[in-house]
Amino acid sequence: MRTRAAILWEPRTDWSVEDIELDDPKAGEVKVKLAASGLCHSDEHLLTGDMVLEPEIAALLALEQFPVVGGHEGAGEVVEVGPGVTTLKEGDHVVLSFVPACGRCPSCARGRQHICDMGAVLLAGRQIGDMTARHHSKGGKDLGIMCCTGTFAPYTVVNEASCVRIDDWLPLDKAALVGCGVTTGWGAAVNAAGVQPGESVVVIGLGGIGMNAVQGAALAGARHVVAVDPVEWKREKAATFGATHTAASIEEAAAKVGELTWGANADKAILTTGVATGDLVAPMMALVAKGGRGVVVAVAPVAQEDVKLNLFDLAMQRKELVGCIFGNANPRRDIPRLLRLYEEGRLKLDELVTTTYGLDDVNQGYQDMRDGKNIRGMIKY
Repeated sequence: MRTRAAILWEPRTDWSVEDIELDDPKAGEVKVKLAASGLCHSDEHLLTGDMVLEPEIAALLALEQFPVVGGHEGAGEVVEVGPGVTTLKEGDHVVLSFVPACGRCPSCARGRQHICDMGAVLLAGRQIGDMTARHHSKGGKDLGIMCCTGTFAPYTVVNEASCVRIDDWLPLDKAALVGCGVTTGWGAAVNAAGVQPGESVVVIGLGGIGMNAVQGAALAGARHVVAVDPVEWKREKAATFGATHTAASIEEAAAKVGELTWGANADKAILTTGVATGDLVAPMMALVAKGGRGVVVAVAPVAQEDVKLNLFDLAMQRKELVGCIFGNANPRRDIPRLLRLYEEGRLKLDELVTTTYGLDDVNQGYQDMRDGKNIRGMIKY
């Protein structure tokens, strides 16, 4: 079939919205009619080159990473199933999990679906089952798909491992947010940081991930949630999601946390800036109390290796510095669980969407993100 898609032909260029050809699903795959797609910062990392594979890795996979259909935060209705699909049928409503979960690999078996072995091919952009393409340009060139989903198109073909079935009465445009941003932020606080009732928490960066880390910490029962961002209206908005205090910088947050905790510092600190850089780790860890934990959620450039960190402080104060992907969640369990919290009025999704766009306005959506105008922009089909 013919559909439209936002394609990134190469890094550091704009998204190109154009007609593409979409194949029917093959074994283990489904075709999904999408209702909406979030404009997540990870696609911006693809554009800037931060998430571009090293040439030797691309060569090892024998694949070209570009051109690629963007988008990885979507939800919609299954309209066609391929041979051998056993968990889905036509008409099912699904959230696309940006990390597929096979349920059988060692990681999935240990309850770590966020690092499912299938995730090894997330940036390769091909179908998991046979590493070929279902998306093709008008000229017949194979197109990759971001995180094996490609939600910057009203129709896509994905492996059933990337689909989490949800109740059909839930609004699909809001459910789309749980495919990445909400689960990542909420899980960063609840799973990776392990926030406990009564603790003091600092969240650094108030985009789509950070705001959900704020509400995750609040839902977990944190006494203090200090939300840090240079953009004033985002700091004001953070109170809606459970922030008790705000700061415009890490330095300002340090003073505030010291005052709130009588100098003990924060039990947990979570880094959710637009880009993770090595110089942010030391000041984040300086906010953390003895025996506390710092969590890095923000994506760093692939080649980023240099980090500033006081190793004496890390060891002698028994602090922990941990990584986090997809909120260290189990999407098949946590996506439905989060949507139940939304149904009960305990998780805020409607308030996250600042602006909605048509597919043709995808570049404007990302410019608005860069300009600090959106918590989460969303494409609606």
